[in-house]
Amino acid sequence: MEAKAQVRYLRVTPQKARRVVDTIRGKRAEEAVALLGFAPQAAAVDVRKLVASAIANARVKADAASVRFDPSELFIAEAYVDEGPTLKRIRPRAQGRAARVLKRTSHITVIVAPKEGAR
Repeated sequence: MEAKAQVRYLRVTPQKARRVVDTIRGKRAEEAVALLGFAPQAAAVDVRKLVASAIANARVKADAASVRFDPSELFIAEAYVDEGPTLKRIRPRAQGRAARVLKRTSHITVIVAPKEGAR
């Protein structure tokens, strides 16, 4: 039984978020939460919450279906980062000019599933 969790419009660049997500892809879900707890990247905090949410979603699905639930059996079946909308801001520059500052956002998706159900 697979479960999914998403965070949308996260104010971290997709490039930085992908570095974090690439480190947990294919790992056990509990191991990924532990690993992200010690990762130095700022995006690791949000990805850790997302993996924990996916585990909780799997628990709720198992309870609803009256199926035995063991979080140690869950693996990260899929994890990917999509680019969200970019916020465009202006930064004043010399001689009355303006420079554009692009504040990028991300949509991160994590799917957890038992090993035999992993895609």
